[in-house]
Amino acid sequence: GLCHPQAARPKGPGVRFAPEGTRGGTTFHFKSSLHDSAVMVTQDKDGHFLVKVGFLKILHKYEITFVLPPVSRLGKDVCPLPVPNPNLRVTNVTSLPEGHSVRCEYTAHREGVLKEELLLAGHGPGHVKVTVQARVMDRHHGTPMLLDGVRCVGAELEYDSEQSDWHGFD
Repeated sequence: GLCHPQAARPKGPGVRFAPEGTRGGTTFHFKSSLHDSAVMVTQDKDGHFLVKVGFLKILHKYEITFVLPPVSRLGKDVCPLPVPNPNLRVTNVTSLPEGHSVRCEYTAHREGVLKEELLLAGHGPGHVKVTVQARVMDRHHGTPMLLDGVRCVGAELEYDSEQSDWHGFD
């Protein structure tokens, strides 16, 4: 006989699963990416990269490390081009068998979804644009879980408890 759709549902407030037949590739991919705790690097059709570094806290400074896959037009030796960006600074680029490890310092200067760009150049004429995208939370929202590859290296002095002239309640 036909099974009733109600029978498959868990009792009470539970997670409702889609019936076996309807699970498409997209939902599956989405589910696995939720548990992915590493910085995500994607490449667009022009060869530029988008690096999603997840949630950061406003006015904190982070050290972010990510690996870019090998880029043929850059070759082995890659160096950052100077970009007039006070919030994102490349501190190191290391050549690895699987690509290039890029380490940079990132200051979360305002809340919202922020995109900061850096440029990497090799021996050739071309360069590669890397956009670092972060979701920055305001300081009242607790501390976000940082992804692998992201490390908090300090807070801006403005909100540092040691430096503040707030003496508590009288």
